[in-house]
Amino acid sequence: MAKIILFGGHGRVAMLTHHLLLADGHQVTAVIRNPDHAEEVAETGAKPIVADIEQLGTSQLETLIAAHDAVVWSAGAGGGNPERTYAVDRDAAIRTMEAAKLAGVGRYIMVSYFNSSPEHGVDSGNPFYAYAEAKAAADAHLRESGLRWTILGPSTLTFEPGSGHIDTHASSSARVSRANVARVIMAALDDDRTVHRTINFNDGDVPVAEAVAA
Repeated sequence: MAKIILFGGHGRVAMLTHHLLLADGHQVTAVIRNPDHAEEVAETGAKPIVADIEQLGTSQLETLIAAHDAVVWSAGAGGGNPERTYAVDRDAAIRTMEAAKLAGVGRYIMVSYFNSSPEHGVDSGNPFYAYAEAKAAADAHLRESGLRWTILGPSTLTFEPGSGHIDTHASSSARVSRANVARVIMAALDDDRTVHRTINFNDGDVPVAEAVAA
């Protein structure tokens, strides 16, 4: 059993992840911004903590993270506002990495996107540009953080039922169900062979646990 703290705890992927982690015997703390979502999160069995990560400093985040065994970052600004995208997807994410180090919590799972990279090729006039820049910066910081990181790169998210099978060898982004992303998060947490690896994936034909271990 591990104690997991998940940032972005009311997100669609996160809500599915809570159920899987709890069924696997883990304890889950779900960090959420809106107190109106606390009851819904609690119904999954996760413990909701209301905190605005955009406003919290590193020391406050350290207090939140302390006494956990792993951090999962599945938070995001949701697009639309470049300033807030940088503030959440880059700056707040990086603060949680530094806070995890200070708290002595070495394991960190980042939910990014397929082929996130500083060479993303997105035009600066594209609304996706701020997100691509923010995620690239956060991912790069994590790789140099000294934490036991795994970066997950799901492709375009769908609401399809989770097949439990993915493809980690595709060269281009396609589609993946949110339910399968939740399964990949759990598999990454349970398998130390995923440490210091970036795993891009679509829906596919290989069972999740086998795919992330390969």
